[in-house]
Amino acid sequence: MKIHEYQAKALLAEHGVPVPRSEPVFSVAEAKGAAKRLGGRVVVKAQIHAGGRGKGGGVRLADDALTAAATADQILGMTLVTPQTGPNGRVVSRLLIEEGLDIASELYLGLLIDRANQRPVLMASAAGGMDIEQVAAETPDQIHRISIAPGLGLAPFQARQLAAAVGLRGKPAALAAALMLRVWQAFVARDASLVEINPLVVTADEEVLALDAKVTLDDNALFRHPDLRDLRDLNEEDALEIEASKHSLSYIRLDGSIGCMVNGAGLAMATMDIIKLSGGEPANFLDVGGGANAEQIRNAFRILLSDDKVRVVLINIFGGILRCDVLAEGVITAVTDLGVEVPVVIRMEGTNVEEGKRMLRESRLNFTTADSMGEGAQHAVRLSGEEAGR
Repeated sequence: MKIHEYQAKALLAEHGVPVPRSEPVFSVAEAKGAAKRLGGRVVVKAQIHAGGRGKGGGVRLADDALTAAATADQILGMTLVTPQTGPNGRVVSRLLIEEGLDIASELYLGLLIDRANQRPVLMASAAGGMDIEQVAAETPDQIHRISIAPGLGLAPFQARQLAAAVGLRGKPAALAAALMLRVWQAFVARDASLVEINPLVVTADEEVLALDAKVTLDDNALFRHPDLRDLRDLNEEDALEIEASKHSLSYIRLDGSIGCMVNGAGLAMATMDIIKLSGGEPANFLDVGGGANAEQIRNAFRILLSDDKVRVVLINIFGGILRCDVLAEGVITAVTDLGVEVPVVIRMEGTNVEEGKRMLRESRLNFTTADSMGEGAQHAVRLSGEEAGR
């Protein structure tokens, strides 16, 4: 679950991470009042779940409260387009008004899960305030990493080493090391999967603060943090993804034309890969889960077909907990009740597979069956018409 910058900073501040004085606002009048309280010279920041806001005009400096109000009036309600929003952008409905700082230098700090090594990794770079992806691609030696043993946690000497590696000395080095330890505490305590501070700034008076903050929380751990559920901003999420979550379906919308319905995340990823390999483009990731029932299959169909780019549906199911005859019954019912007009390709294996195939044949509905993933993907690509574009 992603949260806004102001929410991320509040969460980090609870664990002692120093952040600039700031106030979230939702109107021009609130922006003017916040700017006055913060001393007049402020930064007006659009709050959306995407980076690159400054490049899109969503982060601007104001020298006084009147200018802050005028700037807020320009940003609130605008559709902000950044490299991470896609061409449609995001509508700005809230702002962060933050005190202006005299910045001496900018750094990058990131803490995330390194899945290859199965442990957290803390990263820092002196090239803060820039596109860290570009730095990683062009000058990877500028990014310094420390792997953290989960049972031991981040040690103070590791934090000091990382601070020294990015060129900090004296007071800023000590403050940066202390900040890293507090970021680690917040990461663990709140079950985060990502904490990114870009930039981490050193001010003219040698203070070290998180000028920006991005935090992603592990959805699977939210049962331990009921207070964090309220931080979710549904306006920042795809409507179909929100609807899917209400029915315990894992759904992510993509740009292709082949709708995928699969049970199991690994099989879903493999299905998307084989569609690409066959020359097609998946319209979504959709995992109905191992214990899906007829109602969930119906809901999955409804969500898939709400995407007007879907030209064909590919169902790829391994029948273990979800028996193939139960799947067939659910698919037949859903297609009949919803009046599904697009072709449906079905590949299934597992428990009661022959009974499931018999039910599909006798339904006399517009189904195409396949005996393998490759065959199913080829049928789907052909029926979607994407072959013609290759």
